[in-house]
Amino acid sequence: MTITEQHIDDILIPILEEVSDPEIPVLSIMDMGVVRSAKLIDGKVKVEITPTYSGCPAMDVIGDDIKTALKKAGYEAEIDLILHPAWTTDWITPRGRKALEDYGIAAPLEADADKAVLLEGKRLVKCTNCGSHNTRMVSQFGSTACKAQFQCDDCQEPFDYFKCLK
Repeated sequence: MTITEQHIDDILIPILEEVSDPEIPVLSIMDMGVVRSAKLIDGKVKVEITPTYSGCPAMDVIGDDIKTALKKAGYEAEIDLILHPAWTTDWITPRGRKALEDYGIAAPLEADADKAVLLEGKRLVKCTNCGSHNTRMVSQFGSTACKAQFQCDDCQEPFDYFKCLK
């Protein structure tokens, strides 16, 4: 029996969807858009991943977690780091964006809106607690460099906003 590309997707994608992003554990690396490809070649799985930003310290952990998950499923894996094209927040899946919001991190806005929020103080980021847009940036940097710290002026809750990266 020949294993088709669809069969590979049916086998590998569910395994990779179980690997969490180490910095945002409610997201899989698939929902973050970190996995660029996964191929079964001569009995070995070759996985290409792209860091969310250059020098991301989580990439070694992600690579090890992928190898562990695939080994548990009976596969040997090779991980390749792909830097081009650069990762973009556009690669976060709709399911990933919802998981971010449910976890308390506002999903990234489009590039123009993101600039208006971060540089002009526009109130476009929705509070992940009460849904209000009456929010303001407290700091350009949140729990990680890719997030900004916000606070809702209605419910007073602080939350992170995931900055748009293109």
